[in-house]
Amino acid sequence: MKTPRPTTKPTTDRAALLPLLGEVFRAHGYEGASLALITEATGLGKGSLYHFFPGGKKQMAQEVLAEIDGWFEANIFAALRDPADPRAAIEAMLAGVETYFRSGARVCLVGVIALGHARDEFAAPVNDYFARWQDALAEALRRSGLSVAVARRRAEDAVLSIQGALVLARARHDAKIFPRALAELKVRLLA
Repeated sequence: MKTPRPTTKPTTDRAALLPLLGEVFRAHGYEGASLALITEATGLGKGSLYHFFPGGKKQMAQEVLAEIDGWFEANIFAALRDPADPRAAIEAMLAGVETYFRSGARVCLVGVIALGHARDEFAAPVNDYFARWQDALAEALRRSGLSVAVARRRAEDAVLSIQGALVLARARHDAKIFPRALAELKVRLLA
């Protein structure tokens, strides 16, 4: 996969660097994201990168994971915890997931890191991300009338289905797999 190139001159905005770094990590994994690929994607030299991220590539990955976590917390997990309407929250989760993963065209960076050789370095944030997603969804399912045990199993199945559909859509080069899996998941979750 080709590394994304910056569309404008190099940025001096740290927050604008995180999406560029995220795409490098998505395309090459943590291990394969060399400094050369990172400088190519950001348009910044090594000195500028270390100015923004004195902890190097590990700090870059930690901050990218934190940004992803923040997006999911604000746009997915918080809505699932809202007691107002669990069905609407589940529908919003599925719509948000489809948008975030660009209908399956964008891999899950948290999953990429979880499967890579550096997984132990990032074990805590990776585990926390998936656990909070599963817990928030299970709580919404429980509020919709399911028992605790059934809600937990369905939440686990949902996260499994989403992650598996992302992998299969990418492996098969079939853009229809992810939206189809989300549609079927919606039926199962709201049954």
